[in-house]
Amino acid sequence: MSSNSSRKKMFAGIALAAVAAFPLAACSSSDSAGSSETTKVSVAKPVARLNDLSTGGTTAIALDKGFTDALTSLKLTPGVVKDAELVDGSLVFPITGGNVTYFKPGTAKPYVIGQIQHEGSGLSLEAGGTKVELTNLNVDPGVSRVYGDVSVNGKTAVRSAFLFQLRGATLKPLQTEGSDAILEGTKVFVSPTAAGLLNDTFKTDAVTEDLLVGVAKITVKTK
Repeated sequence: MSSNSSRKKMFAGIALAAVAAFPLAACSSSDSAGSSETTKVSVAKPVARLNDLSTGGTTAIALDKGFTDALTSLKLTPGVVKDAELVDGSLVFPITGGNVTYFKPGTAKPYVIGQIQHEGSGLSLEAGGTKVELTNLNVDPGVSRVYGDVSVNGKTAVRSAFLFQLRGATLKPLQTEGSDAILEGTKVFVSPTAAGLLNDTFKTDAVTEDLLVGVAKITVKTK
């Protein structure tokens, strides 16, 4: 397999998305008794813990215009795989499994941990006679990354590739609507590796690691 073909396979990972982690510090306190000092470290208690996300929900990425313009300049046609949808400018992926634990901001680092899985659905990118699919997306908020499998023309090329980088400084506090828990506001960026591979393969500087793909909204069922 040529290096150019490998780069094209890896590039598929740039098109997706969803949740994020924001670094926080653990709490501690100290008490003095005579000449001795004892340090007590408090362990953060989670605000919410969802041990099974197979009950349903979605990860939606509202695509940024800068990202869609970059795809257009590269003459790449995006599409969806299986149960994924493109609705009102957002890519929507069904959540199929995983778990999430959420701490009050300021009590744990990171304050969102777990895995959010999207087995079987994904995103495609097509140019000429080559169709690349990114599927089985796995959001890991603890390390602020999204991983996924990449295939080219129906054949698996890479598994569990680092596709997107998450930045949670704009993440809103946990919201609830009925039986849904919502994490919204994380920004999704092209990973540095994907940006380099894309530019090298397509002889362009249209995509950088600072290119915003979109903003994620994760909705999970609590019942």
